[in-house]
Amino acid sequence: MSSPRPALFVPGLLCDAELFAAQIRDLSDLLEIQVADQGAGESVPETAAAILEKAPPSFVLAGLSMGGYLAFEILRQAPERVTRLALLDTAARADSQERREDRERQIELAGSGGFGKLVAAMTPKLVAPENRVEVGPVFEAMAHRVGPEGFIRQTRTILSRPDSRPDLAGIRVPSLVLVGTEDALTPPELAQEMAFSIPGARLALIEGAGHLAPLERPAAVTAALRDWLTAS
Repeated sequence: MSSPRPALFVPGLLCDAELFAAQIRDLSDLLEIQVADQGAGESVPETAAAILEKAPPSFVLAGLSMGGYLAFEILRQAPERVTRLALLDTAARADSQERREDRERQIELAGSGGFGKLVAAMTPKLVAPENRVEVGPVFEAMAHRVGPEGFIRQTRTILSRPDSRPDLAGIRVPSLVLVGTEDALTPPELAQEMAFSIPGARLALIEGAGHLAPLERPAAVTAALRDWLTAS
């Protein structure tokens, strides 16, 4: 039996390693997963460079939401180090002007004592209704571990990201695009856009999951990753 391959998983905004707890445990026969610090810089290029400094020489790369934005930049900076790519509940498009303005308002709220209110308002947008009782408190605990300063730094990083759609056709590693069917922030049509543009990419739709699919439907996400990792 071969030893587990090095892997780098990059969490989303306000998330930490707990986002991938089930995958770290249940894919341990295939992957030795290192969870990146998506708050290591204040721009996408700076953060990706900081992540690469601590990453294995080569690795399977997976990113959720903000982690996907950073995965595109990691590929731009060091494509030769990435052996496989998984894009989870994310998008290649840059923010619309309306979304950028919304993020700026969130930064202002977080910096003026409203972080708890902000987190509580985010939860229903991130988690499908049927999963909120179980998953909502898990997300909120992660968010409060990151804290308002971390949120502001991560959000400024997100605001710096470019449109990555021009890069999709040049991706040359086996790729998986995965999305929850109930994801309201990066809905399935954005996943389809990426999957159709990346040569040979697989598309996995996770029924009943919102934006935090690895927490909401951990077994289904792990199964999709396992099928992709073991494909020839």
